[in-house]
Amino acid sequence: MSKRLRAAGWGLHLYTASGTALALFAVIAVADGAEVRALWILFAALVIDGSDGMLARRLRVKETIPTFDGARLDDIVDYITYAFVPMVLLWRGDYLPPGFWGAALAVVPLIASSYQFCRVDAKTDDHFFLGFPSYWNVVAFYVIVLGLNPTVTTVILLACTVLVFVPLKYVYPSRTRTFRGLNLTLAGLWMITYAIILAQVPDPHPVVVALSLLYVVYYVLVSAYLTLVGPRRAARQPQVEHSAS
Repeated sequence: MSKRLRAAGWGLHLYTASGTALALFAVIAVADGAEVRALWILFAALVIDGSDGMLARRLRVKETIPTFDGARLDDIVDYITYAFVPMVLLWRGDYLPPGFWGAALAVVPLIASSYQFCRVDAKTDDHFFLGFPSYWNVVAFYVIVLGLNPTVTTVILLACTVLVFVPLKYVYPSRTRTFRGLNLTLAGLWMITYAIILAQVPDPHPVVVALSLLYVVYYVLVSAYLTLVGPRRAARQPQVEHSAS
């Protein structure tokens, strides 16, 4: 059974690493001017990232393959597919200001994400992301499907870059314990709307787009709520324990 688990663990690491191949295919799609194909490829990378962590915990890869750092591999793949490729996509698709300033703007989120991916507390002990979790692939998705102009895109990119450094907690859908079932369900439904919208491009149905954006609003609001409520719960906990004793 140990050998089987190790073999499954190595297979899982290969599954995670396949995200780098998808990143290359996405860049090729961008070079070909095939934005929708690039977004489909990033969607596939999103599916892999959303499932490999749960599989890793189930297969106990930390125990069976202790010499391999799967978390580092995951961070490498995430940086490429969540940050680097989306910026190439926005720059190549003329969604950023023209010339030097557009290229400079694309660099800003990359530097911010480089900082975030190297923070030891980027994922908190209670399973939240600290600071905007470099969802630049999601930003690029909405910029493209909504056809946002360079000015609006610039404001969004700069605002999200600032939020990388603001110590707000953002829900980690597969691991944050509070509302975990609801968060996973809604995240799964959001991914379905992502696929439907891409299938309907260039004229996605307004209702599907609205439902998709509602999840984004929910994600931000529940993250803000748990950021504010969490410290209060922690402060009350010692009092409850003291009363019980």
